[in-house]
Amino acid sequence: MEDQITTPDFKKIAAQLRKPEGADGIKVAERMNVGNKSMNLHAIAVLDPQANETILEIGMGNGFFVKNIVCVGEHINYVGCDYSGDMVQLASEINKDFIAQGQVNFVKADIKDLPFDTARFDKIITINTFYFWEDHVKVLYELKRVLKKEGELIIAVRPKHNLEKFPVTKYGFSIKSNDEIIELLRSNGFNSIESTAIMEPLQEGFVAGHNERETLILSCKLE
Repeated sequence: MEDQITTPDFKKIAAQLRKPEGADGIKVAERMNVGNKSMNLHAIAVLDPQANETILEIGMGNGFFVKNIVCVGEHINYVGCDYSGDMVQLASEINKDFIAQGQVNFVKADIKDLPFDTARFDKIITINTFYFWEDHVKVLYELKRVLKKEGELIIAVRPKHNLEKFPVTKYGFSIKSNDEIIELLRSNGFNSIESTAIMEPLQEGFVAGHNERETLILSCKLE
């Protein structure tokens, strides 16, 4: 039963949320598709993909929501980047038709050292990865480097007060307040920051009573 998960299990779950690998990673990724569905769809709505845009997603997991980005406009080019080789392989299998059409590509890489040309992307989206960034300044420098001038960065997270309700976040999560995240963005060259807060529908969680989930989406531009 989910409400009988022990502390050692939380450590394993946290590691898989950070970098899904192997059979357990595949299960965690599938579960995230369900648990984070509302979060993903709201973040993609804020992303607002437009025809002919080139979009980078950091940490796309198994790529289940790629279709929700590339199918909303003509000639949208999508690149998914994850540092889990297993997720890159799985996402490639799930989106093989888009890849065959030359519309989608997946790469294995570290967010601190992205293998992309400067000013390549119109927009970047990343959902539930901020907690795992080891060096925020280096990461934001790289995101800034690969974004086009006046490009847009979308970051979706769960607010600090919501994250702290989940036992799994005690293991390897860097939890910052909304104001701290916004200040990091501003001090590293991202401006015109807009925030959207969403209360998600109730759903089953890892522990009974910890079912309320909230989403904070930050949209900022490189000026």
